[in-house]
Amino acid sequence: MSRAKVEAITVETHESVATLTLNRPEKRNALNWAMWRELLTTLRDLSERTDIRIVIVTGAAGAFCSGADLADPLPDIHPYLQLEQINAVMEALHHIPKITVARVNGDAIGAGANLALVCDITIASVSSRFAEIFVRRGMSIDCGGSWILPRLIGLHKAMEVCLTGSMISATQAASLGLINLCTEDDELDGAVSDLVGTLLEGAPIAQLLTKRLLQDGALSTFSQALDREAQAQVMNVGGRDLTEARIAFAERRPAVFTGEWGAVEQ
Repeated sequence: MSRAKVEAITVETHESVATLTLNRPEKRNALNWAMWRELLTTLRDLSERTDIRIVIVTGAAGAFCSGADLADPLPDIHPYLQLEQINAVMEALHHIPKITVARVNGDAIGAGANLALVCDITIASVSSRFAEIFVRRGMSIDCGGSWILPRLIGLHKAMEVCLTGSMISATQAASLGLINLCTEDDELDGAVSDLVGTLLEGAPIAQLLTKRLLQDGALSTFSQALDREAQAQVMNVGGRDLTEARIAFAERRPAVFTGEWGAVEQ
């Protein structure tokens, strides 16, 4: 296991899993300008690492992220340019060629909520809360929330959540389909560990191609989706995992996927 601290972002790696922790507990992990910049650098670094398959995003000391730190001074540039740099973080997390899992261990508010929801899978402890609180701070929704929420819970429910800015319990979030799973507080780590173990049993290339297909599917026609699926399957045929799956099935054993290209020796 290795650990590296970059300002208020801590990255801990174990085998093919990286845990990215927002580490500013005195501010309930609110994102100040320096933290946004470090988060972008960290995500770009993780994106290039071929040894990492899964990125877990979480917060330190019983809080996930209380949102953007509005008390922290922003750079003296046009607000649109400020948002462009913040948007680059959300783009990096959304498009990172890894499976992302949000481990929500406390309140996820505003930008913090969308940081959790943009991950591929979101698991929260029962004491956690979510809020698209922007309108209560005199702002419209940002950090990708206008794209994420309708896709997760539908337009009308997204309107309710975003226009009221109300707090939503983890239990409510799970029942709405906003998150994947709500667990007891002392079962959160076990649930995340079980999920990661299951994900690591999958074929790496096929998983990432599937992630991309699902992300693009909402913006595609049916015919376009079929064509992209066909292109993805051609890529799978060129890898070892498909052959390994067939051999493992014939031998009645679990497949051992590597994400490598080329023929499998038989």
